[in-house]
Amino acid sequence: MSRKIQLITAGLVLGSIASVCSAQSPTTDSIRIESNQVNPPQNAMPQDLRGRVGEDFTEPPPVPPVPQSLTEETFTSGEAPLTIEAIESFACSRNPTLTQAQAQTQGELGKAIQAGLVPNPTLRYVGEQAGLEGTAGEWQGVEFSQRIVTAKKLQLSRAKFLQMTRASQWRALEQEYQVLNDVRMSFWMTLGQQQLVSIHNEILKNSEDAVVTARELYNEGQATRAQLHEANVMLQKARLDLLMIRNQLHAKWYEMASLAGLRMQPTPLDGSLEGELSLIDFDQALNRLTTESPQILGARAKLQADEIKVRRETVEPIPDLVVTYGYGRNFEAGQNTHNTGVSLEVPLYDWNQGTIRQAEADVMRQRGEIERIEFSLQRQLAQAYQNYLTALQNVRSYQEVILPESQRAYEVLLDAYKENRVDWPAVLQSQRNLYQEQTNYVQHLVAWRSQETLITGFLLQGGLTPPTGPTPPGHISATPKPR
Repeated sequence: MSRKIQLITAGLVLGSIASVCSAQSPTTDSIRIESNQVNPPQNAMPQDLRGRVGEDFTEPPPVPPVPQSLTEETFTSGEAPLTIEAIESFACSRNPTLTQAQAQTQGELGKAIQAGLVPNPTLRYVGEQAGLEGTAGEWQGVEFSQRIVTAKKLQLSRAKFLQMTRASQWRALEQEYQVLNDVRMSFWMTLGQQQLVSIHNEILKNSEDAVVTARELYNEGQATRAQLHEANVMLQKARLDLLMIRNQLHAKWYEMASLAGLRMQPTPLDGSLEGELSLIDFDQALNRLTTESPQILGARAKLQADEIKVRRETVEPIPDLVVTYGYGRNFEAGQNTHNTGVSLEVPLYDWNQGTIRQAEADVMRQRGEIERIEFSLQRQLAQAYQNYLTALQNVRSYQEVILPESQRAYEVLLDAYKENRVDWPAVLQSQRNLYQEQTNYVQHLVAWRSQETLITGFLLQGGLTPPTGPTPPGHISATPKPR
C-alpha cells in the first residue's frame, strides 16, 4: 500500500486529510494543519453526507494539537559547539573548590613558616627605686632578653607542618580529580541527552507517519476508530517523551555548566560517545587505586606528619633557655654597670605527658584511617567495576548484534513493503523498534563512559563539594602559635 493513497469515494474525505496524505513524508506542520482543519463547521458538510453519518462514514477523531513548547528550538544561544577539552579548561580555571583547595595548601605552608620562626627578643627599660629622696634611684638601664629554643623544637615543628603541606597538596590533587571526573561524566550524560533528542525527533516523525497512515486506512475502511485513537495516543506520548528528553538535556547542561563555572545559555556539545572498547583489568585498577590514589597518598603524608609530631611533643619538656642582659647606671655607686641572667623552666610536674599520649593516639588513628580508606576504595571499585563491565558488555552486544539485526529487520520489511508483501504499519513498527534500540544503545554508552571515567579517575566525585583539609577540627595543631 503506497503512502500516497488516492481516496476512492469523492466528497467523503476532508480537505485536511487529503493535504496530509499527499505529502511525501508527514511533518509536524502537516499534523498541525490537520488538527486545525479536521472539524469543519456543521453547515460545511453536505446534506446528503450528514444524513449518513454513523451508517457509511464517520468523521475521524481530531489529531491532538501540537504543544507550543515543542516548536521551540532546543539551543538558542547561537554559540559554537563546546568540546570536552573546552569544558575541562573552563573547570580548571573557574571551579571555586580548586581555589579553596589551593588556599588550604597555602594555609598549611603558612603554619610551617610560622612554626619554625625564632621567638622575638624582649627589650625593656628598668628603673630601680627611682625618686628615692629626690634622686634618680639606685639603678636605671635597659635589659634585653632572648628565648633560646632547645632540642631542635623549631626544626621539628617546621618539618611537621611541611609534611602537612604535602598532605594538603595531595588533597588539592584529589579535588582536581573530583572536579574533572564530575565534569567528564556530566559531559557524557549531556552529550547522550543531546543524541537522545535527535533520536526522539525521529520517533516523533514515525508517530506522525503512523497517524497519517491510520487515517488513510480508516478512510478506506481498513482501520477502526479505536486504532485512530491509539495512533493519537502514541503521537501525544512521542511528543511528551521528546519534551521530557529536552528538559533533561537542559538540566544536564546546567549541571555541567555549574561544575565548569559557566554562566551561559545551553550550547550544543561536540564529541562522540563511542570509543575504543578496551577492558580495564580489575586487579590492576585495584592496585593502582591503593598505591596511587590521592586519598591514599594524602593519608600517608598525614601519617608521616603525625609521626614527626610525636617526636616534637616528646622533646617539648626539655626547657628552653631565657638569656637576659642589661646595661645601665648605678647612681648610688656612680658607675655604669652590666647585669646578666639565665633562666629555664624545670619540668617537675608538667612534662607534656598528656599531649604526648594524644600525639601517639593520632598516629594510631591515622594508621587505621589508611587501612579504612584502602578497604573503602576496594568496596567502591567493586560496585563501579560491576556497572562498568555490564555497560561495556551491553555496548559490545548492541554494536555487534542488536543494532545490526534491528537495522536488517527494518530493511527487510521495507523491501517487502515495496513488493506489496507487507503493510506499511508493520514497517513503521519495525522502524520504531530500531529507534528504541538506538535509545538503549546511547544510554549504555553513557553508562560505560561514566564508569570508565570514574575508575580511571580514582573513584573521586564531588566537583562542588568543599575540599577537606588534613587537620581535623579541634586538633592540637589548630592553635594561633602552631608547634
